[in-house]
Amino acid sequence: MHDFLVIDHVSKSFGSLRAVDDVSLSVSQGEAFSLLGPSGCGKTTLLRMLAGFERPDSGRILLGGQDLTALPPEQRPVNTVFQNYALFPHLNVWENIAFGLRMSRRPREEVRSGVDSMLELVRLSEHARKRPSQLSGGQRQRVAIARALVNRPQVLLLDEPLAALDLKLRQHMLLELNAIHEQVGTTFVYVTHDQGEAMSLSDRIAVMNAGKVEQIDAPEALYESPRSSFVATFIGDANFFTGTAVELQHEGYVRVMIEGLGSPLVISNGAVSSNQTLRLMVRPEKISLTLKRPPSGERVNAFPGVVEDIAYFGPHTRYRIRAGEHRVMAQLQRSRFSGGVVEPARGTEVWMSFHPDEGRVVMLEGGA
Repeated sequence: MHDFLVIDHVSKSFGSLRAVDDVSLSVSQGEAFSLLGPSGCGKTTLLRMLAGFERPDSGRILLGGQDLTALPPEQRPVNTVFQNYALFPHLNVWENIAFGLRMSRRPREEVRSGVDSMLELVRLSEHARKRPSQLSGGQRQRVAIARALVNRPQVLLLDEPLAALDLKLRQHMLLELNAIHEQVGTTFVYVTHDQGEAMSLSDRIAVMNAGKVEQIDAPEALYESPRSSFVATFIGDANFFTGTAVELQHEGYVRVMIEGLGSPLVISNGAVSSNQTLRLMVRPEKISLTLKRPPSGERVNAFPGVVEDIAYFGPHTRYRIRAGEHRVMAQLQRSRFSGGVVEPARGTEVWMSFHPDEGRVVMLEGGA
């Protein structure tokens, strides 16, 4: 895939605050790409620079080889769907969608067919004559998307597109957005602070922190192989342990001595030297619980503990287990076919175990 949208060493400051700090990334044509991070990480500022509402202090923004950096918003083949949808309250649905085409002085027939096909795409044909105030939140959002797509932009920017919706509607709109993206094939760039949203919507995600990009990867790679503690914590839940590399093994594994937990074998995730202090991560759902010690093999990391707390979440149960000074979270799926997996009570002594492939070193910021 060719780089279609390129952000090349872009920085932006507001007074002494460096909101975007030397960011470079590229998005392929037709991709669904997310900028993900906490409030104040720079993702919205980056989106506003893509839209043309802010000018970078340095760096360039290219689209299909054309330099957009100095172009005003109306001259860019880019449209934005804002968090509050920004619909015209005095115009009905049909007129809201037609607005951009009419401003471009398109022939009447082209306006009519363009709006009608967009109404069909977002399944609002029967609501064409309603005002925005007569629509639900999800319907208003679909009008905003139709209005932004009717001009056939090369890139659609979506700023926290689901923030204003309640949970059930958000889940429904995730499916809708995926279906719309598949049908129109336009490049979508989402800005969100919600990792579940980004994971569901994106081909790739750039995780941002304090104006910089920490990691760009497919959702699965970010979850399974985070490159920093920040990414590991921001995407999903994780157990972290600090220890010392005691035995480097071939094929990218390392044995790490952790006080009170022995020496688990984990994926080294890069160059590691002997006696180096490392931080490693294991996801709660990767930890198995048994009442007896699992058969000891080279490929099993096992250590005992006592169940301190249990939280029931419907489809799964969360356990907090004390092992010496450590508090470990384990998560078990609830199923009548769980194959002899125990559901221990509070105060029960259990064995926690995980496969070496399920634990990995995460490099700490500023080194290992």
